[in-house]
Amino acid sequence: MSTSPTPANPTPASPDRKTRVTTSHWGAFEVTTEGGRIISTAPFADDPDPSAIPDILPQAVHHRSRVARPSIRRGWLESRDRSGRGSDDFVELPWDEALDIAAQEIDRIRKEHGNHAIFGGSYGWSSAGRFHHAQSQVHRFLNSIGGYVASFGSYSTGCAQAIMPHVFGVTFLRYLYNEQDSWQTIAENTETLVMFGGINKKNAQVSMGGITRHDTGTWFDRFHAKGMRCVNIGPQRRDAPEGCEWLPVRPGSDTALMLALAFVLEQEGLTDHAFLDRYTVGFERFRPYLMGEADGMPKTPEWASPICGVDPDTIRALARRMASTRTLITVAWSLQRAEHGEQPYWMSAVLAAMLGQIGLPGGGVGYGYGAIGGIGKSMKSLRGMTLDQLQNPVGTFIPVARIADMLANPGVPYDFNGRREPYPDIRLVYWAGGNPFHHHQDLNRLSEAWKCPETVIVNEPWWTATAKRADIVFPATTSFEREDIGRTDLDEYLFNMPAMIDPVGEARDDYDIFAGLAERMGDGARFTEGRSSGAWLRHLYDGYRASGAAAGIEVPSFDELRAQNWVKLPIVQEPPLPSFLARFRADPEGKALNTPSGRIEIFSETVDSFGYADCPGHPAWLEPSEWLGKATPQTPLHLVSPQPGDKLHSQLESALADQPDARPERLLIHPEDARPRGIASGDLVLVRNARGAARARAVVTEDIRIGVVALPTGAWYGDAAENIDPHGNPNVLTRDRGTSSLGQGSSAHTTLVEVGPLA
Repeated sequence: MSTSPTPANPTPASPDRKTRVTTSHWGAFEVTTEGGRIISTAPFADDPDPSAIPDILPQAVHHRSRVARPSIRRGWLESRDRSGRGSDDFVELPWDEALDIAAQEIDRIRKEHGNHAIFGGSYGWSSAGRFHHAQSQVHRFLNSIGGYVASFGSYSTGCAQAIMPHVFGVTFLRYLYNEQDSWQTIAENTETLVMFGGINKKNAQVSMGGITRHDTGTWFDRFHAKGMRCVNIGPQRRDAPEGCEWLPVRPGSDTALMLALAFVLEQEGLTDHAFLDRYTVGFERFRPYLMGEADGMPKTPEWASPICGVDPDTIRALARRMASTRTLITVAWSLQRAEHGEQPYWMSAVLAAMLGQIGLPGGGVGYGYGAIGGIGKSMKSLRGMTLDQLQNPVGTFIPVARIADMLANPGVPYDFNGRREPYPDIRLVYWAGGNPFHHHQDLNRLSEAWKCPETVIVNEPWWTATAKRADIVFPATTSFEREDIGRTDLDEYLFNMPAMIDPVGEARDDYDIFAGLAERMGDGARFTEGRSSGAWLRHLYDGYRASGAAAGIEVPSFDELRAQNWVKLPIVQEPPLPSFLARFRADPEGKALNTPSGRIEIFSETVDSFGYADCPGHPAWLEPSEWLGKATPQTPLHLVSPQPGDKLHSQLESALADQPDARPERLLIHPEDARPRGIASGDLVLVRNARGAARARAVVTEDIRIGVVALPTGAWYGDAAENIDPHGNPNVLTRDRGTSSLGQGSSAHTTLVEVGPLA
């Protein structure tokens, strides 16, 4: 037996060095602390494919960009000036004084203009912990003082959240997280997997509340081993694992391809009309459009080919394969983040219905596989550990991606899902747990609209672009500086998330910030209910434990979980339960869908009654305003802006940007597009259009379609000189217009640009 030699003078371990496990939206990992600092991280032992995101955590938590003390923008403090947002310096104040000023301002706004003049912004990704969930905290605070203008949906799925209830009669999020086939079911039954937008391991490394076992790649290994045919339909080869076929379609053209596949089914007698007759309504209204009887344009493969860039024979062969095998169509979130994003989501359901496989194991249509981790897991649901946000007396909301429109256009009417409402007149924005100057579109436009409210207050650990554009900034703790509980319905692991270190600088928990404000405004008891953070944790955990007991699941006590750090609960559903569509297929009368007809709606009388030219009563090919079919000499390339692989959204970006050659972001470009522009891999390039410009570093690769470039999101919106974003944020280029009058979602992927060497 050999042993390693012992160093002559071993360095003794520090007595305060500790290694504990915590969790995050990108999974669980070990954290080692010493001397009041996080010094390293390591993978969690139960994770077969751990994310590398936490590698940068020690540098990020202790980064120089942390907000050290409560800070108020000088121009606002002295004269309530709005024009200096983003350029002013800040005055640091003691906590009590800053809280007094903020409470007085919030109170003034609600008394002079009403609570409908307050917008509560958050995006829910700040922490995987259940109590210190910034979105819940800010909404609870605002509701405790009279309410606020809220938002509907998310940038990721807002368009789908609007259209899918009209088609399937169920909320999109329920379909997404609770009612889809499991990976196990797919592995056992699916023969052909057709992935519009791919299924990407990179995106699946993150999930709301965390995903402990990263196993998307493992499932594809099983798919390939059994001989499943996996087809990746999208502009990037790497949007699906190795071994998948690639059809490099033009961005924004998926609906045309789906229509052509449907045309082949109908023309060649492959449509399952018995399924359509029993389980759907409206095919007779859709068919004349499909076959060209309504508009003189049959949606043949020859019609679709110049639109989508796929050979007609390839389209026909794929349609025949889909009809002759157990086929699952999957659709990525990215397809509905474009102008007319409702159409591919609706049309995918119609195509699956024509195949007659909806409700069969491993067949039909699924949404968002690979978009986040956890989709494809079948779990027993245990409720609890959710902070009550209280009732919002205001009731007014906007689609989440219409923030700049709202701020710049108070009182102007807009359409949304059958409603026509005026934008509210927002005088105060309170933001906690998010960085809209990362994920919103056309950031230069947002920056101007951001100057319209009288006051902007932000809770934030770092000096992000959002914090720099606020009037009052409160330093907030990260999830490593406070205790919490990590759990999600998409994961069988339960974590105590210990406070790894003391708060950095003078940072305080969001809860304590809001408790201080509520107390000053006379609403402290309503917000806190007399509980400290620790008392709330025990209270919420007791409710979760009771939910477990009612379901026959033994959940350890709060103190036992603290001592153990984490446990694995027996809540994986084996065998997986049938989906709501499987139950509907088995009993269409007894398990009717919650649509007006009780069936899948190929044609929706409801949607048709809205009279929207940009979203008719059945799915259709509607040409986008910007796509390769409308490319110009000034903007000949289509830009897609996928999620980054090295972080979640823009989190930890402060430290990542310090790494050698990390910024600007990397732009993928095909050799056929790079060559005539004199661009080689590693070159600095300028990406531009009429909305803005950004620096990027070129990566020349054949893994992207000719005519398409990809620049990931995540770089912080920079202090742009000459209107050029220095870090490579694609949202200085993206288009800030709703997907349609129905969904009003983000249309980031409807963007044309030009790329050239950086002079």
